Amino acid sequence: MAARVVTVAFEGVEARRVDVEVQLTGGQQAFVLVGLGDKAVAESRERVRGAFAGLGLSMPGKRIVANLAPADMPKEGSHYDLPIALAVMAAMGVIPMDALDGWAAMGELSLDGRIAPTAGALPAAMAAGAMDLGLICPEASGPEAAWAGGARILAPRSLVALINHFRGNQILSAPAPGPVVEGEAGRDLRDVKGQEQAKRSLEIAAAGGHNLLFCGPPGSGKSMLAQRLPGLLPPLTSAELLETSMVHSVAGLIAKGALTRARPFRSPHHSASMAALTGGGLKAKPGEVSLAHNGVLFLDELPEFGVQALDSLRAPLETGEVMVARANAHVRYPARVQLVAAMNPCRCGHGGAGRGACGKAPRCQRDYQGRVSGPLMDRIDLTVDMPAVTAADLALPPPAEGTAEAAARVARARRLQADRAEALGGAETLNGRAEGRFLDRIADLDEAGRALLARAAEAGQISARGWTRVLRLARTIADLEGSDGVRRVHIAEALAHRRTATMGEPVF
Repeated sequence: MAARVVTVAFEGVEARRVDVEVQLTGGQQAFVLVGLGDKAVAESRERVRGAFAGLGLSMPGKRIVANLAPADMPKEGSHYDLPIALAVMAAMGVIPMDALDGWAAMGELSLDGRIAPTAGALPAAMAAGAMDLGLICPEASGPEAAWAGGARILAPRSLVALINHFRGNQILSAPAPGPVVEGEAGRDLRDVKGQEQAKRSLEIAAAGGHNLLFCGPPGSGKSMLAQRLPGLLPPLTSAELLETSMVHSVAGLIAKGALTRARPFRSPHHSASMAALTGGGLKAKPGEVSLAHNGVLFLDELPEFGVQALDSLRAPLETGEVMVARANAHVRYPARVQLVAAMNPCRCGHGGAGRGACGKAPRCQRDYQGRVSGPLMDRIDLTVDMPAVTAADLALPPPAEGTAEAAARVARARRLQADRAEALGGAETLNGRAEGRFLDRIADLDEAGRALLARAAEAGQISARGWTRVLRLARTIADLEGSDGVRRVHIAEALAHRRTATMGEPVF
Protein backbone atom coordinates (compact mmCIF):
# COMPACT_ATOMS: atom_id res chain seq x y z
CA MET A 1 0.00 0.00 0.00
CA ALA A 2 1.20 3.52 -0.78
CA ALA A 3 -0.21 6.92 0.15
CA ARG A 4 0.79 10.50 -0.59
CA VAL A 5 0.24 13.93 1.01
CA VAL A 6 1.64 17.34 0.15
CA THR A 7 3.64 19.54 2.53
CA VAL A 8 6.17 22.37 2.09
CA ALA A 9 9.85 23.15 2.62
CA PHE A 10 10.88 26.72 3.35
CA GLU A 11 13.48 28.59 1.32
CA GLY A 12 13.54 32.03 2.89
CA VAL A 13 9.95 33.26 2.94
CA GLU A 14 8.99 31.03 0.03
CA ALA A 15 7.36 27.64 0.58
CA ARG A 16 8.29 24.91 -1.92
CA ARG A 17 6.14 21.87 -2.57
CA VAL A 18 7.24 18.58 -1.02
CA ASP A 19 5.42 15.27 -1.61
CA VAL A 20 5.42 12.86 1.33
CA GLU A 21 5.11 9.32 -0.07
CA VAL A 22 4.63 6.39 2.30
CA GLN A 23 4.78 2.76 1.21
CA LEU A 24 4.17 -0.37 3.27
CA THR A 25 6.13 -3.36 2.04
CA GLY A 26 6.98 -6.82 3.24
CA GLY A 27 10.21 -7.67 4.97
CA GLN A 28 11.70 -6.88 8.35
CA GLN A 29 9.68 -4.39 10.40
CA ALA A 30 11.31 -0.95 10.15
CA PHE A 31 10.50 2.74 9.67
CA VAL A 32 12.80 4.28 7.05
CA LEU A 33 12.73 8.01 6.33
CA VAL A 34 14.55 9.30 3.23
CA GLY A 35 14.69 12.62 1.37
CA LEU A 36 17.61 14.71 2.67
CA GLY A 37 16.06 15.62 6.00
CA ASP A 38 17.89 17.18 8.95
CA LYS A 39 18.00 15.88 12.52
CA ALA A 40 14.54 17.20 13.36
CA VAL A 41 13.08 15.43 10.32
CA ALA A 42 14.83 12.17 11.22
CA GLU A 43 13.33 12.34 14.71
CA SER A 44 9.84 12.50 13.18
CA ARG A 45 9.81 8.69 13.19
CA GLU A 46 9.84 8.58 16.99
CA ARG A 47 7.30 11.39 17.38
CA VAL A 48 4.95 9.62 14.95
CA ARG A 49 5.40 6.33 16.85
CA GLY A 50 4.69 8.09 20.14
CA ALA A 51 1.61 9.88 18.78
CA PHE A 52 0.23 6.61 17.40
CA ALA A 53 0.79 4.95 20.76
CA GLY A 54 -0.98 7.85 22.47
CA LEU A 55 -4.01 7.20 20.25
CA GLY A 56 -3.94 3.48 20.89
CA LEU A 57 -2.75 2.69 17.36
CA SER A 58 0.07 0.27 16.70
CA MET A 59 2.47 0.70 13.82
CA PRO A 60 1.97 -1.90 11.08
CA GLY A 61 4.25 -4.92 11.27
CA LYS A 62 5.76 -4.12 7.90
CA ARG A 63 8.59 -2.13 6.46
CA ILE A 64 7.50 1.53 6.26
CA VAL A 65 9.33 3.72 3.77
CA ALA A 66 8.58 7.45 3.88
CA ASN A 67 10.08 9.48 1.03
CA LEU A 68 10.20 13.30 0.99
CA ALA A 69 10.34 14.30 -2.65
CA PRO A 70 12.15 15.94 -4.35
CA ALA A 71 14.96 14.03 -2.71
CA ASP A 72 17.67 16.61 -3.50
CA MET A 73 15.92 19.49 -1.70
CA PRO A 74 17.10 19.96 1.92
CA LYS A 75 14.30 19.47 4.47
CA GLU A 76 14.45 21.15 7.88
CA GLY A 77 12.10 21.38 10.83
CA SER A 78 9.52 19.42 12.76
CA HIS A 79 6.51 20.39 10.63
CA TYR A 80 6.89 17.17 8.60
CA ASP A 81 5.47 15.12 11.51
CA LEU A 82 1.83 15.62 10.59
CA PRO A 83 2.06 14.86 6.84
CA ILE A 84 4.13 11.72 7.56
CA ALA A 85 1.59 10.56 10.14
CA LEU A 86 -1.33 11.24 7.78
CA ALA A 87 0.30 9.35 4.93
CA VAL A 88 1.02 6.38 7.23
CA MET A 89 -2.60 6.34 8.47
CA ALA A 90 -3.92 6.48 4.90
CA ALA A 91 -1.65 3.57 3.92
CA MET A 92 -2.94 1.64 6.97
CA GLY A 93 -6.58 2.39 6.12
CA VAL A 94 -7.22 4.41 9.30
CA ILE A 95 -8.46 7.26 7.14
CA PRO A 96 -9.82 6.99 3.58
CA MET A 97 -7.11 6.97 0.94
CA ASP A 98 -8.74 9.83 -0.98
CA ALA A 99 -9.27 11.96 2.13
CA LEU A 100 -5.94 13.70 1.64
CA ASP A 101 -6.61 14.68 -1.97
CA GLY A 102 -6.66 18.44 -2.27
CA TRP A 103 -4.82 19.05 1.01
CA ALA A 104 -1.35 20.03 2.16
CA ALA A 105 -0.36 19.52 5.79
CA MET A 106 2.14 20.79 8.33
CA GLY A 107 2.53 20.46 12.09
CA GLU A 108 4.57 18.93 14.88
CA LEU A 109 3.18 15.98 16.83
CA SER A 110 3.23 15.57 20.59
CA LEU A 111 3.52 12.09 22.05
CA ASP A 112 -0.15 12.18 23.16
CA GLY A 113 -1.39 12.94 19.63
CA ARG A 114 -1.82 16.68 19.97
CA ILE A 115 -0.64 18.84 17.07
CA ALA A 116 1.81 21.51 18.20
CA PRO A 117 2.31 24.79 16.31
CA THR A 118 5.28 25.37 14.02
CA ALA A 119 6.66 28.46 12.29
CA GLY A 120 5.69 29.37 8.74
CA ALA A 121 1.92 28.81 8.66
CA LEU A 122 1.26 31.97 6.63
CA PRO A 123 3.68 31.29 3.74
CA ALA A 124 2.60 27.62 3.81
CA ALA A 125 -1.04 28.66 3.40
CA MET A 126 -0.10 31.05 0.59
CA ALA A 127 1.77 28.27 -1.21
CA ALA A 128 -1.08 25.81 -0.70
CA GLY A 129 -3.55 28.30 -2.17
CA ALA A 130 -1.27 28.78 -5.18
CA MET A 131 -1.35 24.99 -5.71
CA ASP A 132 -5.17 24.93 -5.40
CA LEU A 133 -4.85 22.99 -2.15
CA GLY A 134 -6.19 23.51 1.33
CA LEU A 135 -3.89 23.51 4.36
CA ILE A 136 -4.10 21.32 7.45
CA CYS A 137 -2.20 23.04 10.26
CA PRO A 138 -2.21 23.09 14.08
CA GLU A 139 -5.11 24.76 15.85
CA ALA A 140 -2.82 27.46 17.27
CA SER A 141 -1.56 28.28 13.77
CA GLY A 142 -5.04 28.45 12.20
CA PRO A 143 -5.67 32.19 12.76
CA GLU A 144 -2.31 32.98 11.18
CA ALA A 145 -2.88 30.71 8.17
CA ALA A 146 -6.36 32.19 7.67
CA TRP A 147 -4.74 35.50 6.68
CA ALA A 148 -3.80 33.83 3.38
CA GLY A 149 -7.29 34.63 2.10
CA GLY A 150 -8.72 32.17 -0.43
CA ALA A 151 -7.02 29.00 0.84
CA ARG A 152 -9.13 26.44 2.71
CA ILE A 153 -7.81 25.89 6.24
CA LEU A 154 -8.33 23.01 8.68
CA ALA A 155 -6.84 23.58 12.12
CA PRO A 156 -7.39 20.49 14.34
CA ARG A 157 -6.17 20.32 17.91
CA SER A 158 -5.15 16.68 17.69
CA LEU A 159 -4.87 13.68 15.38
CA VAL A 160 -8.08 12.29 16.87
CA ALA A 161 -10.05 15.38 15.82
CA LEU A 162 -8.59 15.16 12.31
CA ILE A 163 -9.37 11.45 11.99
CA ASN A 164 -12.96 12.05 13.10
CA HIS A 165 -13.29 14.87 10.57
CA PHE A 166 -12.14 12.69 7.69
CA ARG A 167 -14.43 9.86 8.81
CA GLY A 168 -17.40 12.24 9.02
CA ASN A 169 -17.85 11.87 12.78
CA GLN A 170 -16.88 15.48 13.50
CA ILE A 171 -16.80 18.56 11.31
CA LEU A 172 -14.00 21.05 11.83
CA SER A 173 -14.91 24.65 11.08
CA ALA A 174 -12.49 26.95 9.30
CA PRO A 175 -10.56 29.26 11.64
CA ALA A 176 -11.02 33.02 11.51
CA PRO A 177 -8.04 35.30 10.87
CA GLY A 178 -6.34 36.64 13.96
CA PRO A 179 -6.83 40.24 15.10
CA VAL A 180 -5.03 43.32 13.80
CA VAL A 181 -3.58 44.81 16.96
CA GLU A 182 -2.34 48.31 17.61
CA GLY A 183 1.36 48.78 18.10
CA GLU A 184 2.83 50.16 21.27
CA ALA A 185 1.99 53.78 22.01
CA GLY A 186 4.55 55.92 20.23
CA ARG A 187 6.91 58.09 22.23
CA ASP A 188 6.42 61.82 21.73
CA LEU A 189 8.98 64.28 20.41
CA ARG A 190 7.78 66.72 23.05
CA ASP A 191 9.82 64.71 25.54
CA VAL A 192 13.01 65.85 23.78
CA LYS A 193 14.25 69.27 24.89
CA GLY A 194 16.70 71.10 22.69
CA GLN A 195 18.31 69.32 19.72
CA GLU A 196 16.18 71.17 17.17
CA GLN A 197 18.55 70.34 14.31
CA ALA A 198 18.43 66.65 15.21
CA LYS A 199 14.61 66.76 15.25
CA ARG A 200 14.64 68.41 11.83
CA SER A 201 16.92 65.66 10.51
CA LEU A 202 14.67 62.97 11.99
CA GLU A 203 11.67 64.48 10.20
CA ILE A 204 13.55 64.59 6.88
CA ALA A 205 14.63 60.97 7.31
CA ALA A 206 11.05 59.89 8.06
CA ALA A 207 9.64 61.78 5.08
CA GLY A 208 11.93 60.17 2.51
CA GLY A 209 12.98 56.89 4.13
CA HIS A 210 16.62 58.01 4.44
CA ASN A 211 19.36 56.41 6.52
CA LEU A 212 20.42 58.51 9.50
CA LEU A 213 23.35 58.69 11.95
CA PHE A 214 23.39 60.59 15.24
CA CYS A 215 26.83 61.41 16.65
CA GLY A 216 27.15 62.99 20.09
CA PRO A 217 28.26 62.54 23.69
CA PRO A 218 26.38 60.33 26.17
CA GLY A 219 23.07 61.80 27.28
CA SER A 220 22.62 64.02 24.24
CA GLY A 221 19.41 62.21 23.25
CA LYS A 222 20.56 59.99 20.36
CA SER A 223 18.63 56.86 21.39
CA MET A 224 15.73 58.97 22.62
CA LEU A 225 15.28 60.50 19.18
CA ALA A 226 15.73 57.19 17.32
CA GLN A 227 13.01 55.57 19.43
CA ARG A 228 10.59 58.29 18.33
CA LEU A 229 11.06 57.68 14.61
CA PRO A 230 8.34 54.96 14.37
CA GLY A 231 5.79 57.50 15.58
CA LEU A 232 6.53 59.67 12.54
CA LEU A 233 6.08 56.85 10.02
CA PRO A 234 2.72 55.93 8.47
CA PRO A 235 1.26 52.46 9.17
CA LEU A 236 2.08 49.56 6.89
CA THR A 237 0.08 49.29 3.71
CA SER A 238 -1.72 46.01 2.98
CA ALA A 239 1.08 44.83 0.68
CA GLU A 240 3.76 45.80 3.19
CA LEU A 241 1.84 44.09 5.99
CA LEU A 242 1.79 40.83 4.05
CA GLU A 243 5.52 41.03 3.19
CA THR A 244 6.49 41.79 6.78
CA SER A 245 4.20 39.13 8.24
CA MET A 246 5.68 36.46 5.94
CA VAL A 247 9.14 37.11 7.39
CA HIS A 248 7.83 37.15 10.96
CA SER A 249 5.90 33.93 10.32
CA VAL A 250 9.02 32.08 9.18
CA ALA A 251 10.80 33.39 12.28
CA GLY A 252 7.93 32.21 14.52
CA LEU A 253 7.13 35.72 15.80
CA ILE A 254 3.38 35.82 15.08
CA ALA A 255 1.44 34.99 18.26
CA LYS A 256 -2.13 33.65 17.85
CA GLY A 257 -2.36 35.02 14.31
CA ALA A 258 -2.23 38.64 15.50
CA LEU A 259 -0.82 41.10 12.96
CA THR A 260 0.03 44.77 13.45
CA ARG A 261 0.27 47.66 11.04
CA ALA A 262 2.94 49.33 13.15
CA ARG A 263 6.26 49.35 11.36
CA PRO A 264 8.91 47.03 12.83
CA PHE A 265 11.57 48.62 15.03
CA ARG A 266 14.53 46.32 15.70
CA SER A 267 17.38 47.31 17.98
CA PRO A 268 19.98 44.52 18.23
CA HIS A 269 22.77 44.70 20.83
CA HIS A 270 26.22 45.63 19.53
CA SER A 271 27.46 42.12 20.35
CA ALA A 272 25.25 40.70 17.57
CA SER A 273 27.07 38.49 15.08
CA MET A 274 26.99 38.77 11.30
CA ALA A 275 24.48 35.90 11.11
CA ALA A 276 22.27 37.60 13.71
CA LEU A 277 22.22 40.82 11.68
CA THR A 278 21.86 39.53 8.13
CA GLY A 279 20.53 35.99 8.64
CA GLY A 280 22.07 32.56 8.54
CA GLY A 281 23.06 30.09 11.21
CA LEU A 282 22.29 26.39 11.17
CA LYS A 283 18.88 26.81 9.50
CA ALA A 284 19.50 30.10 7.65
CA LYS A 285 16.91 32.00 9.68
CA PRO A 286 16.13 35.66 8.93
CA GLY A 287 18.36 38.20 10.66
CA GLU A 288 17.58 41.55 12.24
CA VAL A 289 17.77 43.41 8.94
CA SER A 290 15.02 41.15 7.53
CA LEU A 291 12.92 41.22 10.71
CA ALA A 292 12.98 45.02 10.32
CA HIS A 293 11.73 44.78 6.70
CA ASN A 294 9.55 47.82 5.88
CA GLY A 295 10.57 49.34 9.20
CA VAL A 296 13.53 50.67 11.16
CA LEU A 297 16.81 49.00 12.08
CA PHE A 298 18.42 50.92 14.96
CA LEU A 299 22.10 50.27 15.67
CA ASP A 300 23.16 51.92 18.91
CA GLU A 301 26.89 52.27 19.66
CA LEU A 302 27.64 51.76 15.97
CA PRO A 303 31.46 51.43 16.17
CA GLU A 304 31.12 48.71 18.83
CA PHE A 305 29.59 46.29 16.32
CA GLY A 306 31.98 43.87 14.65
CA VAL A 307 33.54 45.15 11.45
CA GLN A 308 32.37 42.12 9.44
CA ALA A 309 28.88 42.38 10.91
CA LEU A 310 28.56 46.03 9.91
CA ASP A 311 29.99 45.53 6.43
CA SER A 312 27.55 42.67 5.84
CA LEU A 313 24.80 45.32 5.86
CA ARG A 314 26.23 47.19 2.90
CA ALA A 315 24.55 45.07 0.20
CA PRO A 316 21.14 44.82 1.94
CA LEU A 317 21.01 48.61 2.40
CA GLU A 318 21.62 49.03 -1.33
CA THR A 319 19.49 46.22 -2.79
CA GLY A 320 16.76 45.75 -0.17
CA GLU A 321 17.34 42.01 0.18
CA VAL A 322 19.71 39.50 1.78
CA MET A 323 21.12 36.44 0.05
CA VAL A 324 22.28 33.79 2.54
CA ALA A 325 24.59 31.45 0.62
CA ARG A 326 25.00 27.82 1.63
CA ALA A 327 26.80 24.94 -0.06
CA ASN A 328 23.49 23.33 -1.06
CA ALA A 329 21.14 26.31 -1.24
CA HIS A 330 20.82 30.09 -1.59
CA VAL A 331 18.17 31.59 0.69
CA ARG A 332 16.76 35.03 -0.08
CA TYR A 333 15.08 37.30 2.48
CA PRO A 334 13.63 40.78 1.94
CA ALA A 335 15.49 43.54 3.81
CA ARG A 336 14.15 46.95 2.80
CA VAL A 337 14.91 48.91 5.96
CA GLN A 338 15.59 52.42 7.13
CA LEU A 339 18.86 52.41 9.05
CA VAL A 340 19.19 54.67 12.08
CA ALA A 341 22.48 54.56 13.98
CA ALA A 342 23.96 56.31 16.99
CA MET A 343 27.54 56.67 18.14
CA ASN A 344 29.76 58.62 20.53
CA PRO A 345 32.49 60.81 19.03
CA CYS A 346 35.19 58.67 20.69
CA ARG A 347 35.56 55.85 23.21
CA CYS A 348 35.39 58.10 26.26
CA GLY A 349 32.26 59.61 24.75
CA HIS A 350 33.01 63.33 24.80
CA GLY A 351 35.28 63.93 21.83
CA GLY A 352 37.87 66.66 21.55
CA ALA A 353 35.96 69.77 22.59
CA GLY A 354 33.88 71.08 25.46
CA ARG A 355 33.67 70.03 29.06
CA GLY A 356 35.18 66.61 29.76
CA ALA A 357 37.03 66.63 26.43
CA CYS A 358 39.08 63.57 25.54
CA GLY A 359 42.75 64.04 26.35
CA LYS A 360 43.76 61.87 23.41
CA ALA A 361 41.92 63.88 20.78
CA PRO A 362 41.98 63.96 17.83
CA ARG A 363 43.65 60.56 17.41
CA CYS A 364 41.21 58.76 19.71
CA GLN A 365 38.27 60.27 17.86
CA ARG A 366 39.70 59.38 14.46
CA ASP A 367 40.50 55.79 15.47
CA TYR A 368 37.12 55.21 17.09
CA GLN A 369 35.05 56.59 14.24
CA GLY A 370 37.31 54.83 11.75
CA ARG A 371 35.82 51.49 12.84
CA VAL A 372 32.87 52.31 10.59
CA SER A 373 33.98 51.70 7.01
CA GLY A 374 33.79 54.37 4.34
CA PRO A 375 31.46 52.34 2.06
CA LEU A 376 28.96 51.95 4.92
CA MET A 377 29.17 55.66 5.73
CA ASP A 378 28.53 56.40 2.05
CA ARG A 379 25.12 54.72 2.44
CA ILE A 380 24.06 57.06 5.25
CA ASP A 381 22.21 60.11 3.94
CA LEU A 382 22.11 62.28 7.05
CA THR A 383 24.78 62.62 9.73
CA VAL A 384 23.87 64.83 12.68
CA ASP A 385 26.34 66.13 15.24
CA MET A 386 24.48 66.47 18.53
CA PRO A 387 25.94 68.71 21.24
CA ALA A 388 25.54 67.87 24.90
CA VAL A 389 22.23 68.95 26.43
CA THR A 390 22.78 71.85 28.79
CA ALA A 391 20.97 72.79 32.00
CA ALA A 392 19.40 75.69 30.12
CA ASP A 393 17.91 73.23 27.61
CA LEU A 394 16.46 71.08 30.39
CA ALA A 395 14.89 74.12 32.06
CA LEU A 396 12.93 74.99 28.92
CA PRO A 397 9.19 74.24 28.80
CA PRO A 398 8.05 71.32 26.60
CA PRO A 399 8.25 72.14 22.86
CA ALA A 400 5.14 73.48 21.18
CA GLU A 401 5.30 70.81 18.47
CA GLY A 402 5.45 67.08 19.06
CA THR A 403 5.14 63.85 17.14
CA ALA A 404 1.61 64.54 15.85
CA GLU A 405 2.58 67.76 14.06
CA ALA A 406 5.79 66.31 12.61
CA ALA A 407 3.96 63.15 11.50
CA ALA A 408 1.40 65.26 9.65
CA ARG A 409 4.16 66.98 7.66
CA VAL A 410 5.78 63.61 6.96
CA ALA A 411 2.45 62.24 5.73
CA ARG A 412 1.98 65.20 3.36
CA ALA A 413 5.49 64.76 1.95
CA ARG A 414 4.94 61.04 1.43
CA ARG A 415 1.65 61.69 -0.36
CA LEU A 416 3.49 64.04 -2.73
CA GLN A 417 6.04 61.31 -3.44
CA ALA A 418 3.35 58.68 -4.02
CA ASP A 419 1.38 60.94 -6.37
CA ARG A 420 4.53 61.85 -8.29
CA ALA A 421 5.58 58.22 -8.65
CA GLU A 422 2.12 57.27 -9.90
CA ALA A 423 2.10 60.09 -12.44
CA LEU A 424 5.60 59.31 -13.74
CA GLY A 425 5.34 55.52 -13.55
CA GLY A 426 8.06 55.05 -10.94
CA ALA A 427 8.52 51.70 -9.24
CA GLU A 428 9.46 53.25 -5.87
CA THR A 429 7.34 55.83 -4.08
CA LEU A 430 9.90 57.01 -1.49
CA ASN A 431 12.66 59.43 -2.45
CA GLY A 432 15.13 57.43 -0.38
CA ARG A 433 14.98 54.59 -2.93
CA ALA A 434 14.56 56.54 -6.20
CA GLU A 435 17.26 55.98 -8.80
CA GLY A 436 18.23 56.33 -12.43
CA ARG A 437 16.15 58.32 -14.86
CA PHE A 438 13.24 58.42 -12.47
CA LEU A 439 15.39 60.28 -9.92
CA ASP A 440 16.51 62.76 -12.57
CA ARG A 441 12.90 63.40 -13.55
CA ILE A 442 11.61 63.94 -10.02
CA ALA A 443 14.58 66.10 -8.93
CA ASP A 444 13.86 68.95 -11.41
CA LEU A 445 17.14 70.52 -10.33
CA ASP A 446 17.84 74.19 -11.09
CA GLU A 447 21.17 75.38 -12.53
CA ALA A 448 22.47 76.90 -9.30
CA GLY A 449 21.79 73.68 -7.42
CA ARG A 450 23.39 71.57 -10.14
CA ALA A 451 26.51 73.77 -10.11
CA LEU A 452 26.83 73.46 -6.32
CA LEU A 453 26.48 69.68 -6.48
CA ALA A 454 29.02 69.50 -9.32
CA ARG A 455 31.56 71.50 -7.31
CA ALA A 456 31.21 69.10 -4.37
CA ALA A 457 31.72 66.12 -6.67
CA GLU A 458 34.73 67.67 -8.41
CA ALA A 459 36.34 68.38 -5.05
CA GLY A 460 36.15 64.64 -4.34
CA GLN A 461 33.90 65.17 -1.33
CA ILE A 462 31.10 62.92 -2.56
CA SER A 463 31.17 59.68 -4.53
CA ALA A 464 28.90 58.68 -7.39
CA ARG A 465 26.64 57.04 -4.83
CA GLY A 466 26.84 60.21 -2.74
CA TRP A 467 25.66 62.26 -5.74
CA THR A 468 22.53 60.10 -5.99
CA ARG A 469 21.88 60.21 -2.26
CA VAL A 470 22.29 64.00 -2.09
CA LEU A 471 19.73 64.35 -4.88
CA ARG A 472 17.32 62.05 -3.05
CA LEU A 473 17.74 63.96 0.19
CA ALA A 474 17.34 67.35 -1.47
CA ARG A 475 14.13 66.15 -3.15
CA THR A 476 12.74 65.18 0.27
CA ILE A 477 13.69 68.55 1.79
CA ALA A 478 11.89 70.23 -1.11
CA ASP A 479 8.82 68.05 -0.59
CA LEU A 480 8.63 69.03 3.09
CA GLU A 481 8.56 72.66 1.95
CA GLY A 482 6.05 71.93 -0.81
CA SER A 483 8.47 73.02 -3.55
CA ASP A 484 7.92 71.69 -7.06
CA GLY A 485 11.61 71.63 -7.94
CA VAL A 486 14.91 71.17 -6.13
CA ARG A 487 16.72 74.45 -5.58
CA ARG A 488 20.21 75.43 -4.51
CA VAL A 489 19.14 75.87 -0.88
CA HIS A 490 17.86 72.28 -0.80
CA ILE A 491 21.12 70.96 -2.25
CA ALA A 492 23.09 73.01 0.28
CA GLU A 493 21.17 71.54 3.23
CA ALA A 494 21.53 68.01 1.84
CA LEU A 495 25.29 68.50 1.37
CA ALA A 496 25.59 69.80 4.92
CA HIS A 497 24.38 66.42 6.17
CA ARG A 498 26.98 64.43 4.20
CA ARG A 499 30.23 63.28 5.78
CA THR A 500 33.43 62.24 4.07
CA ALA A 501 34.38 58.56 4.11
CA THR A 502 36.76 59.22 7.00
CA MET A 503 34.08 60.78 9.19
CA GLY A 504 35.63 64.20 8.85
CA GLU A 505 33.94 67.54 8.52
CA PRO A 506 30.71 67.97 6.52
CA VAL A 507 31.30 68.39 2.80
CA PHE A 508 29.61 71.78 2.75
